Amino acid sequence: MADHIELTRREALLAAAGSLALAAVDAAPALAQAAATVSGVVFEDRDGSSAAGPGNPGLAGVLVSNGRDVAVTGPDGRYALPLPDEATIFVVKPAGYGPPLDPATNLPRFYRHHRPIGSPASLGLLFEGIAPTGPLPASLDFALKRQDEPKAFDVVLITDPQPENEAEVDFIREDLIQALSGTNAQFGLTAGDVMFDDLSLYPRLNAIIGTIGLPWWNIGGNHDLNFEAPDRTYSRETFKRVYGPNYYAFFYGQTLFLMLDNVDYLGPDPTKPRGSGKYEGRFDAAQLDFVRDLLAHTPPETLIVAVMHIPLRTFLGTEAYQNTANMAAFFALLEGRKHTVSFSGHTHTTEHHYFGKDDGWSGETPHHQHVLTALSGSWWSGPFDHRGVASADSRDGTPNGFHILSIDGSDYSTRFVPAKEPNGRQMRLSVLSRFHGIAKETDRAFRQEQLLGSPVARAALGASTLVANVFDAGEKTNVTMRIGDRPPVAMKRELRPDPFVEEVFSRNEATRKAWVKADPSSHLWTARLPADLAPGAWRVDVEAVNEYGKTVTGRLALEVT
Repeated sequence: MADHIELTRREALLAAAGSLALAAVDAAPALAQAAATVSGVVFEDRDGSSAAGPGNPGLAGVLVSNGRDVAVTGPDGRYALPLPDEATIFVVKPAGYGPPLDPATNLPRFYRHHRPIGSPASLGLLFEGIAPTGPLPASLDFALKRQDEPKAFDVVLITDPQPENEAEVDFIREDLIQALSGTNAQFGLTAGDVMFDDLSLYPRLNAIIGTIGLPWWNIGGNHDLNFEAPDRTYSRETFKRVYGPNYYAFFYGQTLFLMLDNVDYLGPDPTKPRGSGKYEGRFDAAQLDFVRDLLAHTPPETLIVAVMHIPLRTFLGTEAYQNTANMAAFFALLEGRKHTVSFSGHTHTTEHHYFGKDDGWSGETPHHQHVLTALSGSWWSGPFDHRGVASADSRDGTPNGFHILSIDGSDYSTRFVPAKEPNGRQMRLSVLSRFHGIAKETDRAFRQEQLLGSPVARAALGASTLVANVFDAGEKTNVTMRIGDRPPVAMKRELRPDPFVEEVFSRNEATRKAWVKADPSSHLWTARLPADLAPGAWRVDVEAVNEYGKTVTGRLALEVT
């Protein structure tokens, strides 16, 4: 998410490009639109030829779009759509079928760009855009293969891997591939900021993700933009060349996945060096029309999973670049739907929001938005571990990692997977005390005591607080503390920075990226320690039960002196 003023690899490339890119002009004349419509057939590729024919029958009832309008294939698999001057025509993958996958990356190939003269040369793009496609074929056909899709399945949810250079691609390889070994997920998706401005790194990262062996769907973030574009229109040229349309949808089992783009690029920022720009959170009109048409063809009992980069809302503030301005327009499209959830990234925090009538949501139950943990955590900040990988604790104290979405019919749940925590730890416990024993501030022991909060002098117990950072929790999580065999005590949710990560950031200035700081965490619980504990070591257990009824636990050995 963050913009900064350090010289990035992308800025160095921009400097090398100099005025040559700015001076580029369109060399090709505008081509007249050959036809007002595009048509073709969606067929089952039974023989592996990727060509429609007698042995590869057409598929009825499949949705095809030009990015605004949605057509439905007839009994013979044929469709017809209006053809804009420029568009990406794509098939909405139906349940029980899959598109071809790129053999090296497992990226789905479900689209065809219609860009007769390619990306405008006058943009002076630093990173390659879309090459001229010429006229479309007389019949634009899409091949699909039949596949089994269970009612219950898992999905890998990643956001903000965001490598800024080759070394940070290494970090992703080491953190993600090991953590996903043995996964039973059916596919994965990335909710934006695939890159940190240097879009030349796409091929390497895609090849690494491809080794996971799953189909992988992507949307772009604010750091996946072509900043040379004057506005939103041509701001995704490189992303589109690599991944396809910047927004689209697909069905899997009984679920519809809406892959949306709510990064509204406003153009270069004149106050900053070339290679950065202004943006806000907003869905454009064509995208809203596409979703409206798509949902008109979607059964009402379908679970709708919407994925976007910028949150609908965040706890971090009300700035336009961190929230979605036309959230109400998005909610209006989902009106009457009982089964919906949305996921986002962008903020490098972990958040749960529940929108009701006061927020413009008219459903019987609140709409749940889950802001996902960034794979890059605090933008790959912090000291290196024994592998040479940045520690990357997030600004709200969550370890860097990703999530697993489990779906069963219209029901869903999520599970956080930390990339580095021992045994997949789901919470961190620490103690805040006004007193720090007899150690001096210059001693290493004092720093460790300040970080972990133990031991605690008996006289300070009444002024000491247990802090539980339950990494993937929200307001519907209930947390209790038990000390020894005493009765459990309810802990109180508190919006404040995590003292652990405050201390980690302060002691690692040299490896902390300049804009990184500890921000208020929405998943901290606190409880005062009882003042009558006798000296000795006490077992402290914390139990958290989340909105899905799942329980996670943490344990601390509290030393009282």
